[in-house]
Amino acid sequence: MRRHEQLLPRPLRIVTIAILLAVVLLPLSYILFASANSDLAVAEGAYLPVTVDFTAYRKIWSTVELGTSLVNSIVVAGIVAVASCLVAIGSAYVLVRHTFRGRLAVLRGLLALQSIPGTLLLLPVFVIFASTASALGVQVIGTRWSLVITYLTFTLPFSTWVLVIYLRGLPRELDEAARIDGASAWQVLTRVIIPLSWPGLVVAGTFAFLLGWNDVLFASVMTSRDTRTAAVALQVFGATQEGGAVPVYSQMMAAAIVCALPVVVLYLVFQRYLVGGLTAGGVK
Repeated sequence: MRRHEQLLPRPLRIVTIAILLAVVLLPLSYILFASANSDLAVAEGAYLPVTVDFTAYRKIWSTVELGTSLVNSIVVAGIVAVASCLVAIGSAYVLVRHTFRGRLAVLRGLLALQSIPGTLLLLPVFVIFASTASALGVQVIGTRWSLVITYLTFTLPFSTWVLVIYLRGLPRELDEAARIDGASAWQVLTRVIIPLSWPGLVVAGTFAFLLGWNDVLFASVMTSRDTRTAAVALQVFGATQEGGAVPVYSQMMAAAIVCALPVVVLYLVFQRYLVGGLTAGGVK
C-alpha cells in the first residue's frame, strides 16, 4: 500500500477531497452563474441563472473600460516579470558561483527585505517619485514606469532568492566543463545556466507577474485614469456601484472572470515548470 494511502481511510479521503473541491468550486461557480444572470435575480440571492444572458461580457468593455486597463496590467506585469528574471538570474549566479566579501550579508539581506510589509513603503516611494519629478522635471507618478520600478523593489529580492536556491542544485561541474571548452563567464551563464534554470525562472517570473497583476494599493496611487490597471479598474467600478438601487452584479462578475483568465492561462501553460521550480532544492 502506498504511503499516502495510509494517512486516511478511503471513505474519509473521499469526503475530505469533496469538501475541498466544494470550498473552491462553489464561489467560482457562483461568479460564473451570476455573470450570466440578471442583476435583480442576483440581488435576491438566486444561485442559478433565471435567464441565461451573456450581454454583461459585452457591456464591461465600455462601462468598466476594461480593455485599456487589461493592456496596462499586461504591459506592467510582463515587464516586471521579464526584468525580475533577467536581473535575478545574473545576481543569483554571482552569489552562488562566486565567493566574495559581503556575500552572506547580501543573502541575509534578501531574506530581510521579504519581511518588510509593502504598505510601509507606499509613502516613501511616493515622496521619492514626487521629489524626482520636481528635481529633474520628469513625470513619474501617473505613468506605467512608476509601477514597474515600484514592483521591482518587491520582486527582485524574492526572485533572486528563488534562483539562488535553484542554482545551488546545479552541479558546478557543468560550469567547469564549459570553461574547459573555452566558454567565458557570460557564455556559461547564457548557454548553460539559463537553459537549465527554466523551472526556477518560471517560478520567479510567475510570482513577479502576479504581484504586478493583483496589486491595488500602489496601482491606485501611482496611476492616472489612462494608466490604471485592471485591479484598480475593478475597484473603481465596484465603488461606483455602492449605494445604487440594484448594482450591476452581472457586469462586476463578468469583469472579475475576464481579469482572472490571463492568470489561469499562465498557470496552465507553465504548470509543469512551476512544480519543478517550487520543489527545487527540497531534496539533496
